[in-house]
Amino acid sequence: MVRVKICGINDPASIDAAVEGGADWTGFNFFPPSPRYVTPARARDLAARHKDGPPAVGLFVNPTETMIAEALAEVRLDILQLYGALDALPTLRARFGLPIWRAVGVAAAADLPVSLEGADALLLEAKPPPDATRPGGNAVRFDWTLTQAWRAPGPWLLAGGLDPGNVAEAIRLSGADAVDVSSGVERAKGVKDPALIHAFIRNARGG
Repeated sequence: MVRVKICGINDPASIDAAVEGGADWTGFNFFPPSPRYVTPARARDLAARHKDGPPAVGLFVNPTETMIAEALAEVRLDILQLYGALDALPTLRARFGLPIWRAVGVAAAADLPVSLEGADALLLEAKPPPDATRPGGNAVRFDWTLTQAWRAPGPWLLAGGLDPGNVAEAIRLSGADAVDVSSGVERAKGVKDPALIHAFIRNARGG
């Protein structure tokens, strides 16, 4: 079964929909410029709604050890999803003992990684456009067929530009067995739509 992560959760309705819909992971965005940003205290309150909910993923951009430590002091995170900070992965793993997902921007086959480079899994999404103010897919998709001939060095998730209407095709073309969505299940920037969350999870699993 295809696994699903709902990222950028920032309100009770979205975490309720993700959990009720059977998401495999919920994601909290700790990057302040993002419209999906939550404070660690806010993430704690949201996670508390579902004590036995799915694993929580914390998204950080070029984080310091202090930034992660401050977040973990407030909310239990099961996985760290990192943008940048590649050189710091061994240190972060040693200090916090959590699995690490490394985000990778893809525009061409040459961008597909041949190594996990110290991470436990990879998150593949489109390279951000030159004028982007945030890392990540920025709701843009890359050519999903690029991964067909790729020999993945480990577990990976497909992200960027996914929504309920295209996720089934994305899985078919890419061969992904795990997907990550954020803006594709929103009715306005930073505002999740529970119906879209349910539809995304259902369509990802062929339901």
